[in-house]
Amino acid sequence: MKANSILGRYLIKQIVFNFLAVLLVILGIIFLFEMVERLRRIAGHPDLDVWFAVQLAVARLPKTAEQVFPFVMMIAAMITFWKLSKTNEFVVMRAAGVSIWDFLSPVCLATFVIGIINVTLVNPVAADLYNMFEVLERRMDNKDPSAVMFSDDGLWIRESIDNNKVMVMQAKTLQQEKSGNLLLRGVSISELDAKSRPIRQIEAFAGVLEKGFFDLKDVAIYTAGKPVEKLGSMQYKTVLDMNKIQDNFLEPEAISFWKLPKVINFYDKSGFAVQRHQMRFWSLVVSPFFLVAMVMMAAVFALRPNNRRGGVMFLIVGGIVTGFSAYFLSQVVYAMGTSDNLPVGLAVIAPTVIAASIAVSLLLHLEDG
Repeated sequence: MKANSILGRYLIKQIVFNFLAVLLVILGIIFLFEMVERLRRIAGHPDLDVWFAVQLAVARLPKTAEQVFPFVMMIAAMITFWKLSKTNEFVVMRAAGVSIWDFLSPVCLATFVIGIINVTLVNPVAADLYNMFEVLERRMDNKDPSAVMFSDDGLWIRESIDNNKVMVMQAKTLQQEKSGNLLLRGVSISELDAKSRPIRQIEAFAGVLEKGFFDLKDVAIYTAGKPVEKLGSMQYKTVLDMNKIQDNFLEPEAISFWKLPKVINFYDKSGFAVQRHQMRFWSLVVSPFFLVAMVMMAAVFALRPNNRRGGVMFLIVGGIVTGFSAYFLSQVVYAMGTSDNLPVGLAVIAPTVIAASIAVSLLLHLEDG
């Protein structure tokens, strides 16, 4: 069946409408739970108000919603198919010679397009919001304004030296050496006062993170009203170490789909583990196909010409068990891929292939029956 046919457009309209309706309901429920949790978190912070809790809940919402996105798609498909079966529209289509594959093709196409829109357009916005959530969480939990941030532009460090001075460092490239030390190149350090006014600027060709300090080489120090001071080496104190830097990697969920390849390349060249970010990137690539597999699985339970066989209870129980099983399988395999116990490609593709294979086998049986 062509997607631009009258019947194809009707089916696409039904699945899109039900998807948006279910998504809004689920987002509303998630937001309520998030608000309760964030209000509980800020209860011990008298300096924070309800508006701060709302910002936290809204920023955290996309990550939580992404975890249940396949369920949303499956529930929307089950509602769509169940309505068509209940009103005997599915029976009429079958009697008119429409095969189950012709019937599913426009629905799967619409689902695939929704998945692509989610990855290419929604994901960058969701990543920015989750990044904002991490910043707000750090602001709430840490009174000391120090942070580490990685991006495709290098390493950025913000560290509080004392109550009246803050250091901001950028390193254009970095690499973890076999000895365990961190080698930085193109180092730039800006010292600012409490009002963010510059005190001095330190430029260095390279630096090594030692225990308690940065060992800088070929240093130039710029101070207002003084000549440039050049040094062959300089030790710059810091409270950072390799463990703190690794713990402050940006979460993969806080990086948009379009930026992930650059970040993966940057981490890989720096000698850090990139499995989590690779898994994140390829799982986003495969996610539209996984949504299609979930829709096909929903068709197994909802497309029943005779509703008296099993009824609504079969639809609900079967859908819940199947959706939970598919999600549990995907999370187990994802964890194995992240821990490097499975190749990234296999860990990403396996849940989709298994779910699609089971759905296609059952639909073939339904078609023959």
